[in-house]
Amino acid sequence: MINTSIRHALARRKIEAITIGAVATLSAAGLVRQDDPKLQLSAAVAKVVHVEQPAAAEAAMNRMELPNLDHPTVDSWITRFTTTQRGSMATYLSRMTKYEGMITSKLAEREMPKELIYLAMIESGFNPTAKSPVKAAGLWQFMSPTAREYGLQVRGRVDERINPARSTDAALTYLTKLHGRFGSWYLAFAAYNTGQGRVARIMKEETGQTKGTDADFYRIAHRLPKETRDYVPKMIAAARIGNEPAKYGFKVGS
Repeated sequence: MINTSIRHALARRKIEAITIGAVATLSAAGLVRQDDPKLQLSAAVAKVVHVEQPAAAEAAMNRMELPNLDHPTVDSWITRFTTTQRGSMATYLSRMTKYEGMITSKLAEREMPKELIYLAMIESGFNPTAKSPVKAAGLWQFMSPTAREYGLQVRGRVDERINPARSTDAALTYLTKLHGRFGSWYLAFAAYNTGQGRVARIMKEETGQTKGTDADFYRIAHRLPKETRDYVPKMIAAARIGNEPAKYGFKVGS
């Protein structure tokens, strides 16, 4: 993670450069004189921005791109992550720093919400060699058939599910497909966990269509397996904490 003071400095430099550039352009065009009061006003504005921009920039960086719906289950997971599971969350946040640059850059290239990185957190705790009892593996916990469907080699001693970059490409392609099918990230996450066939069937029975909204996840949650009912709220809770770790008592980059 970028050090907070560095981020503030970059934000200040950007605002100052914009202000200075605008003043220089006006002056060169003959629209204002160097001693014009407008320049003094610009300087004053620049000074105010210099002081206030860090807080604004920090708030913008902490703003979630993923729909951030309130729900009691999200609150419950935040409580767990900051109390009984605090040690695990601290470990996950620490591990995340190793993969954050790679994953967020791939998300940005695809114009996907940056919080999708927390799907890997709740799937594997950012352990690229993690394996589940049902033989899912890697950061994104792919099962072998799905991994092969999305271009990963799983054969003999070759298992690209444990390759962080390759498995991330596959996971984001899969999530893009799920989002296209269901029209909602929350429903896409549910399908990632429990299977798209089940989510599509329940959505059709409950709402009359397979596409829906993020709020529809909570409308159909009572018909989903318990693990899936927790899956989306757990991810949103992790994202809230990860976006503002200091707010929840975690050291940035720890």
